[in-house]
Amino acid sequence: MRVSSRGEVAPFIVMDVMSRAAELEAAGRRIIHMEVGQPGTPAPEVARKALAQAQEQRSLGYSLTLGLPELRQGIARLYQRWYGVDLDPERVVVTSGSSAGFLLSFASLFDAGQRVGIGAPGYPSYLQILKSMDLQPVVIETAAANRYQPTPGDISGLGLDGLLVASPGNPSGTMLDHGAMQALIGAAEAEDTAFISDEIYHGLHYEGRAVSALEITDDCYVINSFSKYFSMTGWRVGWMVVPEDHVRRVERLAQHMFICAPTASQVVALAALDAVDELEANRAVYARNRQLLLEGLPRAGFTRIAPPDGGFYLYADVSELTSDSLLFAREILEEAGVAVTPGLDFDKARGQGTLRFSYARSTGDIEEALRRLSAFMEARGQRPG
Repeated sequence: MRVSSRGEVAPFIVMDVMSRAAELEAAGRRIIHMEVGQPGTPAPEVARKALAQAQEQRSLGYSLTLGLPELRQGIARLYQRWYGVDLDPERVVVTSGSSAGFLLSFASLFDAGQRVGIGAPGYPSYLQILKSMDLQPVVIETAAANRYQPTPGDISGLGLDGLLVASPGNPSGTMLDHGAMQALIGAAEAEDTAFISDEIYHGLHYEGRAVSALEITDDCYVINSFSKYFSMTGWRVGWMVVPEDHVRRVERLAQHMFICAPTASQVVALAALDAVDELEANRAVYARNRQLLLEGLPRAGFTRIAPPDGGFYLYADVSELTSDSLLFAREILEEAGVAVTPGLDFDKARGQGTLRFSYARSTGDIEEALRRLSAFMEARGQRPG
């Protein structure tokens, strides 16, 4: 049967790492999972109870395409609570995870062949979704000196139709402060470049809070999700905020692509918005895990790291240790029983010399991972004396 070139996308390497880790676990090995960006905690308890009650009371059939009105209102209140932004809930579009938000954004904003800038290192699905939609990804190699975030100078003169920025970033966890975000948005506006802000790790910050693009402009698309801070990866529910005059065009696209986000997941998401104490307790665990890695990884031999501001990842330059991050990650998994992600997922040009460590699991897991990594590096003669 004939096929489309749009399907010729690269694999998501972290999923391959997960598959091999599962094989080792099936063989009786205990694997410490630092490869996947998934909280080790379930959806908040009050949210799970809300779903149980809703199942007894209603059918949970289709919702409106834009989402449950009460959930859209709750998300708007979140912007007031987190950022002091007075957001009209009519601008909120509930989506089937942030992935649907990217699809809807690209379909709404760009025609085939148009150029969209994305930073490297960055989330690999940006690149593959753009390619599958016949858009032209323009990879911007960000610098460690700029903490792996794009700058106005990076985009100047590129003739971009769009720019997608993530703060906190994946895999780096680094953030743009208000001045840097404002400068980048200003540079995009000056070049008539549509600005898309990926904010799915907001809420997970450890010093200064993350800045939303909506604090600076309404002329942007913002994508967020209940997956990370709200600990709801498998529920597949997220949201977009779009300019008022874009709501109807996004709604029409969503009607045909998705009909609506899962209603049961929206019920859980609505209740999760109020689970502040439980969610902040989760964040405290991540903060402790982050500190353990910042102290323990250099002692183990991973000395070149960009301290993360948010999210639950730490990105390490291991080019002094290996020229093949894929092989290095495989050796760590097979020999130490610790699953980590090769940098090739995030940066095709430079990822042979980087690894991503996730600290979204329990503190006990992180402590055990550091013990195993130290022993692994010592056996290789690569642990500092």
